[in-house]
Amino acid sequence: MTQHSLESRYSHIAEELNEQQREAVFHTGGPLLVLAGAGSGKTRVLTYRLAYLVESGQVRPYETLAITFTNKAAGEMRQRVARLLGEKAEWMWVCTFHSACARLLRQEAPLLGYTRDFTIYDEEDSVRLIKHCLEDLHLDTKRFPPRGVQNLISDAKNKLISPEDFERELVQSGWESEGALGGGQAFSMYREVVAQVYRRYQARLLQQNALDFDDRLMRMVELLERFPERLAYYRERFRHLLVDEYQDTNRAQYLLVKLLAEEHRQVTVVGDDDQSVYSWRGADVKNILSFEDDFPDAKVVKLEQNYRSTSNILEVANALVSHNRRRKSKSLWSRRGAGERVTVLACRDEHEEARLVCEEIVGLLRERPASDIAVFYRVNAQSRVLEDMLVRQGIGYRVIGGTKFYQRAEIKDLLAYLRVTVNAADELSLLRVINTPRRGLGEVAVARLQAWAAAEGVPLREALRRAAEISGLTASAAKACTSLGERFASWAEEAEQGGQVAGLVRRVLQESGLLEALEAERTIEAEGRIENLEEFVSVAEEFDRLNPGETLSDFLQEISLYADIDNYDETQPLITLMTLHN
Repeated sequence: MTQHSLESRYSHIAEELNEQQREAVFHTGGPLLVLAGAGSGKTRVLTYRLAYLVESGQVRPYETLAITFTNKAAGEMRQRVARLLGEKAEWMWVCTFHSACARLLRQEAPLLGYTRDFTIYDEEDSVRLIKHCLEDLHLDTKRFPPRGVQNLISDAKNKLISPEDFERELVQSGWESEGALGGGQAFSMYREVVAQVYRRYQARLLQQNALDFDDRLMRMVELLERFPERLAYYRERFRHLLVDEYQDTNRAQYLLVKLLAEEHRQVTVVGDDDQSVYSWRGADVKNILSFEDDFPDAKVVKLEQNYRSTSNILEVANALVSHNRRRKSKSLWSRRGAGERVTVLACRDEHEEARLVCEEIVGLLRERPASDIAVFYRVNAQSRVLEDMLVRQGIGYRVIGGTKFYQRAEIKDLLAYLRVTVNAADELSLLRVINTPRRGLGEVAVARLQAWAAAEGVPLREALRRAAEISGLTASAAKACTSLGERFASWAEEAEQGGQVAGLVRRVLQESGLLEALEAERTIEAEGRIENLEEFVSVAEEFDRLNPGETLSDFLQEISLYADIDNYDETQPLITLMTLHN
């Protein structure tokens, strides 16, 4: 079937696309690289290509895997595909890399030594566990800050460097020259310490039946490489891969795509090397620049018509990026007219800059709503002077990238209770709340609980329930432990039976004492925290409504993927401040 006949048959799709977009959507087979400039309609291309692949019979809905970089983008794509395909869209996998890997690992976990109810630790959990590892090894946490160690371990995982190869690979990857301590003997010693902690950290994660954020990708690649029969299964399972924002993929993500697609070669990647801004978190622009080396028969389509900006803006952008010699050549253009001229102002200092920006905002507010106005800056620290000026001018604003909802202490506490409910081995989460709210369990009592649990070979949660058997605990401590252990057992029994997640969340919130303790404080701050917990219950209610029949474990997995930028409400009339990365 010719390109023209294909477009005629699917005219309901073709009529909404320009010539280059049609070329990408109706590509008939083999690897496809879509170089999509900013504002060129790449989401539409991805969505329509996904719909076309299914409607043309090239793949069944459940044989597609479409990867986006945020949960918000995945949700929007699912909605758009559903409008095109109806019920067929329900069978498609449209998700982030981490979400896809988490779902697959739930099924494959026993092959890697985990149970299917493993916990997913976020960055704060990882830092806390690394602090425990440093203390286990009698290392000074001031000399070796846990967050710095965690950053190096995270970088290693994104580059698929195992604990055993860590020291050797650090030197080969050039990290010695890039490290905060520079090269030489000091960094060599630091690297040896990180290697020790990395090995112990991985062992503790396995012991606690937990994965950290980066493990989801690393362990999935490990699974595909170690078990050829599972690789063959998933190659057959996902007959076509579509990947958005390919310029932002790291080593683990790149290899995951390559493993799944290199045999059938049915892969579509969309990206723009000019928009590669995440090298600081492991993204490698070479992945998109070398796509044609990985797939020599790849078709390349350039989307250069911009639907978002005016010609003046695009001319400036084209001129600036043209100085980059390591790029795929492209030149954006627009039919939206010349538009306003781009203004460049040189200011004496950040105070004059903030004053001029506020003056411009005041003028703009006479013509348009605050929600149309945004101020971008390089790093969050640059917002302070601007915020002060906005407050003095009485201009309402929001900062995207501040304290995230799921990072607030009271939310983390409730999540820890819920995690331990579904995963008895999750000691890190239990240690967070074992005395929150206060129930008279000090460091000595907790240490005795841990020692007894280790000697008996049982989880710390089980040690709580059997506290009466532990010598050295006071009567009041033993009673508090037993009570908490029995609550966890009761919650776990309800979780295993299924039912409404929100009901169980409310029960844990009440019976854990978290809500009662905050109500007793009778402060404005406590009221705010109670409102946050109530909002969390609303999240659980929405999860129940959208995912009937799914479990508390499923809910916790979804929560682990949320990000503040995904939940940004664009309807509130406030000036928006954010970094360029956000």
